[in-house]
Amino acid sequence: MASIALHNIRKSYGNLPVIHGVDVEIEDGEFIVLVGPSGCGKSTLLRMIAGLETISGGRLSIGGRMVNDLPSKERDIAMVFQSYALYPHLTVAENMGFSLKLHGTARDEIGRRVQSAAKILALEPYLDRHPRHLSGGQRQRVAMGRAIVRDPKVFLFDEPLSNLDAKLRVAMRAEIKELHQRLKITTVYVTHDQTEAMTMADRIVVMHDGIVEQIGTPLEIYDRPSTTFVAGFIGTPAMNLLKGRIQADAPSIFRTDSGIAMPLSLRPGSADPGEELIYGIRPEQFVIADEGGTPAKVIVVEPTGAETQVVARIEGARIDGENVNMLFRERIAVKPGDSIRFALRSASGHLFSAATGRRLPEADV
Repeated sequence: MASIALHNIRKSYGNLPVIHGVDVEIEDGEFIVLVGPSGCGKSTLLRMIAGLETISGGRLSIGGRMVNDLPSKERDIAMVFQSYALYPHLTVAENMGFSLKLHGTARDEIGRRVQSAAKILALEPYLDRHPRHLSGGQRQRVAMGRAIVRDPKVFLFDEPLSNLDAKLRVAMRAEIKELHQRLKITTVYVTHDQTEAMTMADRIVVMHDGIVEQIGTPLEIYDRPSTTFVAGFIGTPAMNLLKGRIQADAPSIFRTDSGIAMPLSLRPGSADPGEELIYGIRPEQFVIADEGGTPAKVIVVEPTGAETQVVARIEGARIDGENVNMLFRERIAVKPGDSIRFALRSASGHLFSAATGRRLPEADV
């Protein structure tokens, strides 16, 4: 096992910069998830850690040793790719032990390691089968076993579940997390799926356009997003982001540009009077109000069984067409076209600068 330190890591392709000075400290045995939309640089960063991409600037250390120019095979890492990349003509056992064979490891030692990994991954009954006789989940476990037999200091996962169906992804998430808890090997995992990030990570690194937007535990990032990008990316449905200003004569009220009043429990300590701000509210903070509340018309209803997602257009506003996403744990009898009134569970809105998109420091109202 080993810690990983990235200091001012940069990457350019010719004159095109794609990674802009990333700083991340990964502790020994930690499970870190790099998450962000396609093209944000997360896979490029992972490939630089693996030694598959050159580093244009900065310092990368694994286990306290600088590895910027060290070949991939000498970094003591093992990588699991989105593609299983199994040899179709080799059995499961032969696929898992192939890298050890290339390194000249003794046959008995290869057999011991393969058996040990197969037991961990419940692959013992399949060791004599070929990949074409395995399910997608079993093939992914073989790819993981190929990494485990090397006994590396670091595991790197590059969107390993993207090719699996939804049910199998959930099962494999639990298997990978349980495997990490058992082996305690430092792990860096790349995904664009924020649900994977939230459920698997010790800490999440949220990336956007080649920069790190925020680093924190899943709940830290969910409860206190540092930017509007993080607020809108983490969480399903996404956080509602409404532009407006704090009401001058009522500092506990945020007035949206459309004229809707939203409550505040905290106000920004650094906002200028009249400054344009963004009010963020999670969809699960909405409740249906029997009386009072804000009127809205239901546009879309998405029942999922355990939850009901509703998109509603606020009515009675100065500006038409302001929609909000709501999430109700209980079942509600509404359909598109219905008029409802909503309120908030608490004055729990998040405030961001409209100019910079960054979360504002807070002071008591």
